[in-house]
Amino acid sequence: MDAHDSTNFPGWPWEGLIPLFQKQYPYQVKAVYVGTGAALTQGQQGNADLLLVHAPDSEVKFVADGWGINRTLIMHNDFIIVGPAADPAGINGQTSVVAALKKIADAKSTFYSRGDNSGTDQLDKKIWAAAGVTVKDGATTNPSWYIEGGAGTGMGALLLIADQKNGYTMSDRATYLANTDKITSKIMVQGDPLLLNIYHAIEVNPAKFPGVINDAAAKAFIEFLVSPATQALIGKYGVDKYGAPLFYPDAGKTEAELGSK
Repeated sequence: MDAHDSTNFPGWPWEGLIPLFQKQYPYQVKAVYVGTGAALTQGQQGNADLLLVHAPDSEVKFVADGWGINRTLIMHNDFIIVGPAADPAGINGQTSVVAALKKIADAKSTFYSRGDNSGTDQLDKKIWAAAGVTVKDGATTNPSWYIEGGAGTGMGALLLIADQKNGYTMSDRATYLANTDKITSKIMVQGDPLLLNIYHAIEVNPAKFPGVINDAAAKAFIEFLVSPATQALIGKYGVDKYGAPLFYPDAGKTEAELGSK
């Protein structure tokens, strides 16, 4: 039924929530794990009924262009900049992610990017632009120290690469926590509102694909996601293992309330 950007933290929340949804509603769900760019493309092709994505600028355009309807805030977590304990660029403890990236650029320290038009990749490039550094997916003009992991690498895999190469990267906090037993990279920058990672569900517009999109199922899944019971489950996920939730439920809120810039 849906395509979504879970390449950061594949399997959840779907592995836990889909069975519950299927018990409560007369629909079967097929989850497709791709980055936000690919998920939006699947929506434009009529290959998904529902998207769960985390690239607000692209989402707004997707809806404005008529491809999506009923964009609904579901949850958030945040991104962090991680790097080697030696911290060659001297960014540890910076409160401004833009200032931190400027220091990485000035030091020409290696930075690893997804390079796959995922939500993570889009925010990565947006913040680099704010830092005065122009980078684009696959561009030969990118600085030599800015290395793209390549489409399909996924955040977990890129974390391992950056760790092995003693480089910096940007990760969502959930994926970082899920991989702390495999890496030695440390959190360098966190807490800047620019690093907020917001997830929305979007129905693919059934008017674009008459008779193809299962609009009733998409509406039902959003109804399920924003229900108090499901939101409570989202808010508890990760607490037992990490001592804090990996996602924060946001049904009924606005981006402004979350402090998004």
